[in-house]
Amino acid sequence: MFVIQAYSYRLLIKNIISSKLQSSECMIKRRLSLHEYHSFRLLEEAGVPVPPFVVASNKVDAGEKVRKLKTDNLVIKAQVLTGARSKGFFKGGLKGGIKMVNSADEAEKIAGQMIGDYLVTQQTGAKGLLCNYVMIAKRLKIIKEFYLGIIMERNFGGPVILSSVHGGADIDHLSKTTPEAINYTPVDIIKGLERREAEEIAEKIDLGDKKKEAGEIVMKLYEIFIKRDALLIDINPLGLDHQGNLWCIDAKLKFDDDAAYKQRTLHSLRDTSQEDPRVIQAAKHKFSYVPMDGNIGCLVSGAGLAMATIDIINLHGGSPANFVNVSSLRGSKERLKAGLKLIMSEPSVMVVFINIFDGRCEVIAEGIVLAIQELNIDVPIVCRLQGRNAKDARILLGMANLKILPVPDLEEASRLVVKVAQIMVLAKSKNVKVNFELPI
Repeated sequence: MFVIQAYSYRLLIKNIISSKLQSSECMIKRRLSLHEYHSFRLLEEAGVPVPPFVVASNKVDAGEKVRKLKTDNLVIKAQVLTGARSKGFFKGGLKGGIKMVNSADEAEKIAGQMIGDYLVTQQTGAKGLLCNYVMIAKRLKIIKEFYLGIIMERNFGGPVILSSVHGGADIDHLSKTTPEAINYTPVDIIKGLERREAEEIAEKIDLGDKKKEAGEIVMKLYEIFIKRDALLIDINPLGLDHQGNLWCIDAKLKFDDDAAYKQRTLHSLRDTSQEDPRVIQAAKHKFSYVPMDGNIGCLVSGAGLAMATIDIINLHGGSPANFVNVSSLRGSKERLKAGLKLIMSEPSVMVVFINIFDGRCEVIAEGIVLAIQELNIDVPIVCRLQGRNAKDARILLGMANLKILPVPDLEEASRLVVKVAQIMVLAKSKNVKVNFELPI
């Protein structure tokens, strides 16, 4: 175990938890998120205790399988890749994506209401996500709940194990209100986790009398984390039953997409029906696509520039509708076209901000003009290009006789794109068409 002194306890916890709990809508990088039943199977294979469970794809299947559990104390969970399932609702009227049921017949009925319907939560947006499967598990008599998590944390250059006596709680909320309630244990990724350290983690969450059993669970979770190239293992809660047994009651696992080439079987479990089709399409071009809630589409080159672009738009009172990070364009006109097509796939886009720092700007400008013409883009475009021959690129864009306004300065460009967005919103509200005549 090692400690880095440069960060305060409070700041570390805030950074770790906030990075861990970002919703998929805010992720720049795609990560493999598994359905809970896949996570349970991985835990089972590793010898981590999970409640007996079955998975069903229709109500009849649910009824037949749940009877094999030979218990009436059951919990049924919609297998949808979102948080806050219990607080969500189905469009068909059923409230809650996690329900306690007391018979196989009731489980069959609830499964029929969940499967094939869309679950809406605070993370999914109004559209919701389709439930194709349910997981039905034996409901255990839990007398105390704890929290265990492992995350790959860049501030430490390796894994960090999080633990707390406050299991079942909203960890993000807990980190903001009572950060001292969360313990963190950085692990030397070269040295690995020692059993002594795992048992010390158990003692920190008042499981001293169960430190061998709890320590064994921590060791096995860490083994999964390393062996499977995980980025996150989230056990919330880890439950202690009335007989003194420990169980992983709920599990969320995320994995590194960059390790897909050596984790092919694992990554074949990806459920693309739970992902935005535009995110999937972007990944095919090795882009990053992030949908947002505003009206300014952003095409940028580089993750840092993407963040800076979003920040400065917000600073000037604007709101991005989405952004596509095309990374290095390498002069590819097809990549530019694909990026702009993704931007314009969002109906709320009223203006596009192209902010690129890359290579030969005149080649990029030619690609922008061709893409706009081929895609018939009719919204105004504010374009900032920085790199070789940037001045020539601005002249080329200005002479294209299109709705393109080339601006060299980021501050000026961001102010302009926000102002244009405001004009477009006003014009739309008054049903007025806006024509642009943009000088060189």
